[in-house]
Amino acid sequence: MTVIDAALARSFGLNAEEYDRVLAIQGRTPTLTELGIFSVMWSEHCSYKSSRVWLRTLPTTAPWVIHGPGENAGVVDIGDGLAAVFKMESHNHPSFIEPYQGAATGVGGILRDVFTMGARPVANLNALRFGDPQDARTRRIVDGVVRGIGGYGNCVGVPTVGGEVNFHPAYNGNPLVNAMTVGIARRDRIFLSAAAGIGNPVIYVGSRTGRDGIHGATMASAEFDQNSEEKRPTVQVGDPFTEKLLIEACLELMQTDAIIAIQDMGAAGLTSSSVEMAGKGGVGIDLDLDAVPQRETGMTAYEMMLSESQERMLMVLRPDRQALARAIFDKWELQFAVIGKLTDSGRIVVRHRGAIEADIDLAPLADQAPLYHRPTEATPPPLPLQTPSDPAGLAAGLLRLIGSPDLCSRAWIWDQYDSTVGGQTVRRPGAADAAIVRIEGHARALALTTDCTPRYCAADAAAGAAQAVAEAWRNITATGARPLAVTDNLNFGNPEKPLIMGQFAAAIGGMAAACRALDFPVVSGNVSLYNETEGRPILPTPAIGGLGVIDDAAQAVGIALRPGLALVLLGSTAGHLGQSLWLREIAGQEAGAPPPVDLAAERRTGDFVRAQILAGAVAACHDLSDGGLLVAAAEMALAGDVGAALLPGPDDLPPHGFWFGEDQARYLLAVADPAALLAAAAAAGIPARPLGSTGGRDLTLPDGATISLHALRRAHERFLPDWLDQPGV
Repeated sequence: MTVIDAALARSFGLNAEEYDRVLAIQGRTPTLTELGIFSVMWSEHCSYKSSRVWLRTLPTTAPWVIHGPGENAGVVDIGDGLAAVFKMESHNHPSFIEPYQGAATGVGGILRDVFTMGARPVANLNALRFGDPQDARTRRIVDGVVRGIGGYGNCVGVPTVGGEVNFHPAYNGNPLVNAMTVGIARRDRIFLSAAAGIGNPVIYVGSRTGRDGIHGATMASAEFDQNSEEKRPTVQVGDPFTEKLLIEACLELMQTDAIIAIQDMGAAGLTSSSVEMAGKGGVGIDLDLDAVPQRETGMTAYEMMLSESQERMLMVLRPDRQALARAIFDKWELQFAVIGKLTDSGRIVVRHRGAIEADIDLAPLADQAPLYHRPTEATPPPLPLQTPSDPAGLAAGLLRLIGSPDLCSRAWIWDQYDSTVGGQTVRRPGAADAAIVRIEGHARALALTTDCTPRYCAADAAAGAAQAVAEAWRNITATGARPLAVTDNLNFGNPEKPLIMGQFAAAIGGMAAACRALDFPVVSGNVSLYNETEGRPILPTPAIGGLGVIDDAAQAVGIALRPGLALVLLGSTAGHLGQSLWLREIAGQEAGAPPPVDLAAERRTGDFVRAQILAGAVAACHDLSDGGLLVAAAEMALAGDVGAALLPGPDDLPPHGFWFGEDQARYLLAVADPAALLAAAAAAGIPARPLGSTGGRDLTLPDGATISLHALRRAHERFLPDWLDQPGV
């Protein structure tokens, strides 16, 4: 018989003070099931006990925000009586342990967060960080994660339209897999999770419950050690075909008036869904686990309450619509079971085989959940960078940069994702700074992106986080779309370390400032802490998922050049090389401060660019970020298979600073009438300069060097296929 004591609680992730709080709430030693419920609901993953105090400082409202943080996903008004529902969430720890299933079930979980609110999923994105390509584990993890994302998203019929991939040794033992889903719903048909109606039935639908994923939320709230790869039982197993049936069944039922409340069974499974639904509604809930559909024999109450088996939902239905709902789920060949009812007790009561396995007052389970004001320590500022001379030259530097792991072609990855299923994808991965997905039956489209530059955040978390928000805003703007709102995935190390908590607090401050300045509120998100292995943390990675809208998808522009255009650079260039990819890949340094972020300049320049695009004055547009100006020009040339001849930069900057510096708030535009654009920019107070012209089959550099598009493409596309085709994947 299991002994319930502080040692067991500690193995479940509860410290001594938290276990004492459990004893005080219960007034007795908890049962095993009760201890399991407290441990997952009070885990970092579910309770945000280290981050809530900071998250409350983020801007979350705007006239177009319908639902901000607190629901399954954020909801914004996109016009015509429609709403976009979106969120990003992590599956980092499971993807290290079992890359394929970890990534696949991350996609499945975020899909459920969106369609549980009544939205049909229309797009998936991701933000992926992997370790050093030279590390023996990295290829296996990359291969498994990419196959998992493609396998689940492709089978469920939702296009994967965008994302980002970075490599750095800091992720060797802890990759990041952040998945984002966007859906469309009627503005007046948004479904929420607060349970209501004493006596109403509690319904379980979807797949049967097994033993996979037990204590997954707890595992995601702890550091890894040398034995972490043995935690495979805590990783869920996904079935995208069942998920597709579940989407269709839920959306069909949502066309009726049967549903009072609905919640997916994600982290902590039946525990979190039942506790959150009843708690939000201020009611009690009685569960009879004998009625839970099970795929394994002899399951205990503890196992059923903590299982994270996939493709399951919990609902509260109107009693007079129960037969209707059952018929719909029978049609889709999914499980449908009445497993409980709502009560006026304010408690969760769990029964199994005639015994009460758990009886907990819901109010203190939420109200007395731990909330920590952890000590913070500021990251020492980096030393000023003494700009090194250029050891390579522009041509060699460009070829090395665009062939490097962080800038090489992602076609090997994109080609495993179906980016066009559903027929509404206007701009595929790599064709524009943000994916463009048309809303079926409308001219309007969504612009979607994920962004973060972790090396900036490691040097200055506030500036780096502000830059991540600004880059997401820029990427949406560069298509002509109007940025509306943000979802985030805040990935950091162990919050019990003051330096890590200092990074987190500073990043929140930088995000908040950027979101306010750009009218780009945070409407949903996820915090993933304890991303460390044997005490080595990841780079601070506050990934930003951005969503915007453009009234006419035909007005959206991409990055591809056409012949006979002029190139114009907008924004100020100071040649900032601190923390740049050029500095790392060419000069062999990770040093200096990241580029400063001027939020007023971001807003001013971006609003000007958007207006020019919507006026039809811009044929192609690319924001400047990793690799700077010359990399952006090369990417535009490759996207259009059209060359360009570039003009010299200013005399007062070294060429490598001008062409590879990563100054912010800049865009490279291809236009038919450069004189008109330059005049408009001057009138608006926007720095602008001619940069060259398009045409031919070569990229001619300002120093006279010429690189053929063939050579440029060969350098750009070589790394991933060559690396992943090596034996041993």
